[in-house]
Amino acid sequence: MPETVNEVDRRLTARGAATRARIVAAADELMSLKGAAATTLDEVTAASGTSKSQFYRHFSDKSALVQAVIALRGGRILEREEQYLRRVDSFSGLDRWCRAILQRVTARRGARGCELGSLSTELSDQDEAARIDLEAHLTSWISLLAGALERMKSNGTLSDAADPQALATGIMAALQGGYVLAQAARDAEPMQVALDLAMNSVRAYAKTPGKK
Repeated sequence: MPETVNEVDRRLTARGAATRARIVAAADELMSLKGAAATTLDEVTAASGTSKSQFYRHFSDKSALVQAVIALRGGRILEREEQYLRRVDSFSGLDRWCRAILQRVTARRGARGCELGSLSTELSDQDEAARIDLEAHLTSWISLLAGALERMKSNGTLSDAADPQALATGIMAALQGGYVLAQAARDAEPMQVALDLAMNSVRAYAKTPGKK
């Protein structure tokens, strides 16, 4: 039985989506190694096994590709962080989250830094669309941390004086600084110091027995 028009459309759409995903994945890997500015479209098409005509079928220009890479990285990071943080409501849960970060940084000896933070450092002053997308993903990441701290405040682990949003922003600042210093040192120790200080700022609001 011959294919229907809808079946052909679905097959072509699936093929196009696979091609687009291959281009974005290749760009993501190259930008991790070389940075966004140094990665050329010729390199992306060669690495993805696509032609320029295929590229321009999916992206208007390199800036559109960069935004797709940001979306890929943002989705990947937020999915991972949501898995770690969605049920955290105690200091032991926060400590497990810190250990997971340190394990990843240690495994690569500090190399590459944060997938989002590195792009933000490179692009935020040059590409407004990229800056807006990066800020949105980082804000979502902060919100996941704030949610964990809010649960700790609600269950009495943190005092009423604790400001989950401010504390979460401080943790993110420490985390991003830790990535930069660990990358420069090729050592996870700066990340350990940064996370210890961030956690100490949270522990300062630990609710003592009988204190409201």
